[in-house]
Amino acid sequence: MARLHNRVALVTGGSRGIGEAIVIRLAEEGAHVAINFTSNGSREKAENVKRKAEALGVKAVVAQADVGIKEQARRMFAEVEQTLGPIDILVNNAGIAPFEAFMHVSEETWDRTYNTNVKSIFLCSQLAAKGMIERRYGKIVNVLSTASLVVTSPVIPHYQSSKAAANMLTKGMAIELGKFNINVNAVGPSTVATDMCTDYLADPAILQKEIEANPMKRLGTERQIGDAVVFLASEEAMQINGHLLMVDGGLTVKAAQPDDHMEH
Repeated sequence: MARLHNRVALVTGGSRGIGEAIVIRLAEEGAHVAINFTSNGSREKAENVKRKAEALGVKAVVAQADVGIKEQARRMFAEVEQTLGPIDILVNNAGIAPFEAFMHVSEETWDRTYNTNVKSIFLCSQLAAKGMIERRYGKIVNVLSTASLVVTSPVIPHYQSSKAAANMLTKGMAIELGKFNINVNAVGPSTVATDMCTDYLADPAILQKEIEANPMKRLGTERQIGDAVVFLASEEAMQINGHLLMVDGGLTVKAAQPDDHMEH
């Protein structure tokens, strides 16, 4: 039997990239899935992901909401639970990473980044946990980043600090919710070639530097992140709580070295 047979999962930011891959992996393991998207421009993509999930034999719905706004998140949860049933698995995947150097970061960019990357986790997890506490069962998985642990770029200080905050939020929730048989964990991808990184990786020199910097000498894939989420959402991870599982090829355990150091 599939590992997540008949579980109900909600994936924020599930209409594309890593979010889409997570939705598909959850569906492959038998979970019914809710695909969150924010803007009307993403509706078609969300509907496409829904069709892919349904083709795997599970139920799927799309759910529009800005998950950084409490009332929209609350309405989304009510709609999903009315259609699919109580949510067993919440994947907080929604995230943004606008590139702006520290001295040029506006208050608007700062607030938008924290609303999406941190506040949405707080709001959605609080909403999900209410039902999970009553049922004494739940899985919350937050999609973070290598930037949760190390400075990955000089032009995203707001992003890095938001992901570090989300890492500590994960740990705090794990301690408080663990006694209710709710596991709260996170995954930390390194650079993945999604549409969020299209412009950044379009420069062949930057792409090559990203590959060379990674101990595995390759970029990660969306499906690898989905695999990690499925594991943390499964019964196999029942005793894993408050953990940040890095899916980064060893990038965050490798100290920066002169270009030729490893070769000599």
